[in-house]
Amino acid sequence: MFDLFFRKKAPPAVPLGASKHGFTRPSAGQDLLALPRRQKLIENIWQRTSLSREQFASLYRDPLGRYADLVQQLPASENHHHAYPGGLLDHGLEIVAYALKIRQNYLLPIGAPPESQAAQAEAWSAAVAYGALLHDLGKIAVDIEVVLEDGEPWHPWHGRIEKPYRFRYVKGRDYQLHGAASALVYFQVLPSHVLDWLSGYRELWSSLIFVLAGQYQHAGVLGEMIVQADQASVAQELGANPQRAMEAPKNTIQRQLADGLRTLVIEKFKLNQPEGPSDGWLTQDALWLVSKPASDQLRALMLSQGVEGIPTSNAPFFNLIQDQAIIQVNAQDKAIWKAKVDNGKGWSQTFTFLKISPALIWPDPADRPAPFTGTLTLEQTDGGEPEQQRVDIASDITSPSIAITHTVTDVTSFQTTVHSETLRPPAFQTGLDSMEDTLALADDLFGHTPSAVPLTPPQPTIDLALDDQEAHPVEDISAAAVAVPGGAELGQAFIDWARHGVLSHKLVINDAKAMIHTVDGTAFLVSPGLFKRYVLEHPHLQKEAKERDIDPWQLVQRAFEKLKINRKTPDNLNIWTCEVIGPRKSKSLKGYLLQDPTSIFAQPPFDNPSIKLQGTEAEQ
Repeated sequence: MFDLFFRKKAPPAVPLGASKHGFTRPSAGQDLLALPRRQKLIENIWQRTSLSREQFASLYRDPLGRYADLVQQLPASENHHHAYPGGLLDHGLEIVAYALKIRQNYLLPIGAPPESQAAQAEAWSAAVAYGALLHDLGKIAVDIEVVLEDGEPWHPWHGRIEKPYRFRYVKGRDYQLHGAASALVYFQVLPSHVLDWLSGYRELWSSLIFVLAGQYQHAGVLGEMIVQADQASVAQELGANPQRAMEAPKNTIQRQLADGLRTLVIEKFKLNQPEGPSDGWLTQDALWLVSKPASDQLRALMLSQGVEGIPTSNAPFFNLIQDQAIIQVNAQDKAIWKAKVDNGKGWSQTFTFLKISPALIWPDPADRPAPFTGTLTLEQTDGGEPEQQRVDIASDITSPSIAITHTVTDVTSFQTTVHSETLRPPAFQTGLDSMEDTLALADDLFGHTPSAVPLTPPQPTIDLALDDQEAHPVEDISAAAVAVPGGAELGQAFIDWARHGVLSHKLVINDAKAMIHTVDGTAFLVSPGLFKRYVLEHPHLQKEAKERDIDPWQLVQRAFEKLKINRKTPDNLNIWTCEVIGPRKSKSLKGYLLQDPTSIFAQPPFDNPSIKLQGTEAEQ
């Protein structure tokens, strides 16, 4: 039976997804699943079950094939995760593999007698897999418009795509609708005998129905597992840490962004100032926030709260808040609006804005401030403005990947306009398949959380990104070189921030891309990375740094050196060099060693075994 499902197939006469006149040729679902990487994922899924090959074919391979028939080469998102041809299929397989791994940590249904849990084990595993597979399927019903070669629209309730097709994303779509829309098409994936089987378990069945309706808050542990698996798959594809994503709080990034923006507007921003400049203006139909300070402060708040995956520059950050429906886009489907504000008393000025629905900030209209009494006149936006250019969010989080050109087509019932977009290719097309490393088809990918005091030193996998240091050489600046008023206070504020970040786990240590490591019995602060992170959370420093004609991170670095709490090298320099131990021995880290590790840590942890101090080779 192994050969029946996993033998190599001859390549099709026409390459999968080959286009003709802007249309993509549909492929059989089993052919789409035949790619080696997808076969490995399917094999991993089978290993998570206790089924024979015949049973697995009926309960898993058949639904997976039906799913592939429906989603074809459609991406999982327009600009975020898995935004490439076939991305939705890859995301579906990945999240099933992750979800079944998480499911192994539970005895379900919770609280039932052991014999009942044993009898229902495979049913719960299947429900977890189906819920994970179908969680984004509604996107092909409400987020994407598909038109066939003969001009007829295609909808997923029509069954698999039989003719060459092309697609476009719906402008102004509701980003929350696809969760509920999965209920429109799940019967195309799950055959009747599977639904008959699952409906016999009342608790399981009700939880699965809530998942298929997008109501994860009512789906209990089943919903929690699927949300965690989804976060892991997204983090994996964006180059982040899937394990940390699976352990992340239940709050979605959309909720965190909305709550953060609401806090800033209500507690910090000044609106409708009568004498001129404000942080924003509230009109009858919208809240207009000046784009750069609003985005800087929202990003700083998210970073200070430990929210991961937040881009560090404006263009991808605008993409993120646009994709999460935090802001409203202009006629060009861009984040930035341009408008002239006139208070009617002799003051007027033109700004770039973010447009927000007032209901997002003040759900009760009675709580809203009085609207602006002057005028706010929209102007034609400049398509070439950097803040408006859409870029892949992942490009600000991961190292650059190879770009490929893929033809995407705008279609409506009345006209077709072909344009070209640059889509980031899937990992298996670039040779950057980190799924091999993270999923690894192994049982210990997502082990239990280690104890607070490990018996042996942790062995983190270090893939330290040093591009930032290469682009910005580290400076060893004497504290006396530049006198900064209040420098000692700023330096102590930096140390207090780092200590709080470590204790609250908002700043990770001894991890890939961590900015704090334990070396030689003390704390090693990566420079300039850690100072730049501090500046991102404290954007007000940019003004003072500009007045002194230095980079903001250098302002913080100099203030830190004035504290004189760092250890000097044998050559009496501030900056130490650490070598990364492992496959990438040519890389190194530069930074500061603290004299007293308790300045950062409550108690000194074990040294990071993946980096080694080069005490005599420090560079200024």
